[in-house]
Amino acid sequence: MNIIPGPWELVIILLIVAMLFGVGRLPEVFGAVGKGIREFRKESTTADKTNATVTVVDKPTEHTVES
Repeated sequence: MNIIPGPWELVIILLIVAMLFGVGRLPEVFGAVGKGIREFRKESTTADKTNATVTVVDKPTEHTVES
C-alpha cells in the first residue's frame, strides 16, 4: 500500500484547497502550516534533548505492614 500521494492526487488536493480558501489566501494558509511544522520540530528536538539529559529512576519502595 502506497501512502505517498502521486502527482494527480496532489493536483486534486491543491485544487480543493484553492477552492476552499481562495487563491489569494493560499500563501497565508501554507505559511501558517509551515510555521506549525517548524514549531513542532523545534519542540520535539527540545524534548529529545531534555529527555536525553534527565534520567529519572523510580525505585519501588517496600512498605511492610506488620499486624
